[in-house]
Amino acid sequence: MKTLVIFFGKYRNYVLVVLFALIALFPLFHEGLIPTHDGEYHVVRFAQFYKVLNEGTLYPRWAPDFNNGYGIPLFNYQYPLPNYISSLFHIFGISFIDSFKLNLIFATIFSAVFMYLWSKSYWGTLGGIVSSIFYTFAPYRFVDIYVRGSVGEVWALAFAPAVLWCLRDYSVTKKRNNVILGGIFLALLIYSHNILALLFFTFIGFYMFYLFLINEDKKRIIRGFIIIILLGLGISAPFFLPALFETKYVTGLQVFDITKNFPEVYELIFPSWGSGFSDSLSSNPLSYQIGVINLAVIALIITRLIRSFIKKGKIKSITIFTLLAFFISVFLMLPYSAIVWKAAPLLSYFQFPWRILSLTILLISFLAGSLFEKISKKTMILSAVLIIVLVLSTISYTKPAYYLVRSDSYYLTRSNFIDGTNSPGNAFNTKWFSSIPPKKPLVRIIKGNTVVKVLINKSTKKSFKFISKDGSAILFSIAYFPGWKAKLNGKSLQIQNSNGIIMVNVPKGKNKVELIFSDTPIRTVASVVFFLSLLVLPFLIIVLV
Repeated sequence: MKTLVIFFGKYRNYVLVVLFALIALFPLFHEGLIPTHDGEYHVVRFAQFYKVLNEGTLYPRWAPDFNNGYGIPLFNYQYPLPNYISSLFHIFGISFIDSFKLNLIFATIFSAVFMYLWSKSYWGTLGGIVSSIFYTFAPYRFVDIYVRGSVGEVWALAFAPAVLWCLRDYSVTKKRNNVILGGIFLALLIYSHNILALLFFTFIGFYMFYLFLINEDKKRIIRGFIIIILLGLGISAPFFLPALFETKYVTGLQVFDITKNFPEVYELIFPSWGSGFSDSLSSNPLSYQIGVINLAVIALIITRLIRSFIKKGKIKSITIFTLLAFFISVFLMLPYSAIVWKAAPLLSYFQFPWRILSLTILLISFLAGSLFEKISKKTMILSAVLIIVLVLSTISYTKPAYYLVRSDSYYLTRSNFIDGTNSPGNAFNTKWFSSIPPKKPLVRIIKGNTVVKVLINKSTKKSFKFISKDGSAILFSIAYFPGWKAKLNGKSLQIQNSNGIIMVNVPKGKNKVELIFSDTPIRTVASVVFFLSLLVLPFLIIVLV
């Protein structure tokens, strides 16, 4: 009992923010899957990823059962972190449905802890607690969890404050551990969600510049920050480099019209809740609200800044920096910023302007803690009242209309989940297909008199024995894509692209043909960069930091 008291005494603040996170997550502990936009599709993707991983491929890129069994390079482009975490859970017998929910649970808990650590470094323990709870109970977080089911975005919300905390702590303490952790957290942010990683990385870059300006030891700071960036990009290279350079081989990635997804000012201000899509004409559209309590916090901070300016009081530069970033983030979500989106083509990568709400809630939550930097009886009471009002005003958003009490097999055997590409607009299908190809046998003899025997039929490795009386043309029901290689009796065999399908020519006689999905040059480069980052950069940290 004494040990327990000591533990909760030492870590009571962490216990408190985790407890509030669990309150927000309580519906996820109910049996069944909550109905979301992406949740059911993630369950099927988890199963495909685990299948390939379980066959011995350490970094799966191919989803073999989608596209009517022809496969697609889905995991070459989709963020892998939630898939790895789900696979880890599944090893211990946890279903893919429960793995999806556990992803959301752990991601939200981590985000609460990391937001506490980052905010605490500026506002102290009470401010850190307030910021953490605001971050947990932000309406848009509940949109991500309970409406969209965007597990990758929820993980990104966890690692963004983790990186910011490491940067802040390093700028103050100059500890080398923060450089290593900062690089790892940056890599995990990229592995969590590529689109949000770009959004948060932009803010992180400006935050680095801010810390550089206010720090006296500028040379050491800039060296540490550069290594954090290099380490983060290096560790995440196996994901983002192939996804970036091999985008040209797939279709459907740009299926959303930016101009149709700008929220109006009133949609950001007034409370709303819906389960529809952003560009839907439904009477129950997606909610874009920032949150009434959150906006009240911004109003209080602005009022306090004006008073401090009039009285010539001390104003923290971090408050000005964060507040400015908040207003920029809001502007970029509104139709008035259309000219900016058109002038910067890279912005179209975000797909939806309202996705910037992820950054907006981080900024507001951080600023909320600044109201309680000084601990007193008055601030303790005010913070408790504010938190109670916040929780009561948003807790209803965590209650799903119903639960889908189903097993994994329900999703893994239904054609609407596996016969297509498991993505809107046929995304991630290879560019050589104009539509989903019809189901066909794995091996088709289109020329010659040949008998075939399947020796190995794994996701990324297949082996066949052919006995042919004459030369044969063999068509495999596998989507043509860079990385697939063929061997004839152990020697390289040329692959032909037959309307998007793999075809090879086999000579007469007894022959063994192998098909192996391997690395392209850019994937090999990415792997080399990954290992060099793990081996070389730690030595640079010792020498330069």
